Amino acid sequence: MARHINPSRSTNKAIDALDRKRERERRFILNKARDNAEDMAIILVQRLVDEHIIETNDIHAIQQGVERQLREPADMEEFEIRLKVADIRTLVPDPNILTLYLTSYIIDDLIKHPKIQDVFGDDLDVYKAVDTVLSKLRK
Repeated sequence: MARHINPSRSTNKAIDALDRKRERERRFILNKARDNAEDMAIILVQRLVDEHIIETNDIHAIQQGVERQLREPADMEEFEIRLKVADIRTLVPDPNILTLYLTSYIIDDLIKHPKIQDVFGDDLDVYKAVDTVLSKLRK
């Protein structure tokens, strides 16, 4: 007797498998960022200064703020992270969620930091600068 295959069931299995894979990658990146937050913050702030994205008179204070932002998402609910990045989620196709989170932090919160003199560039410039550093977490 021939076995009847339900195409919608196999499609759902494939979608579920992709969702599980994305969630594992997301958790991996967030946990790795938390574990390497201090080093990543130093590199990231230096990249932002070198790329002329931020201008500051106290790099150490900015590094501490970025370090906090690298540690926080690992303990947050997915809803909270998605809420934070809602305004820029369509900035690039298939974005890194942590890069979006930090881009949103820089655009919305860091600009108000008393030690920041100015933030330059558009959202995409900030995203690209952040992603050049955080893309190393995927490896």
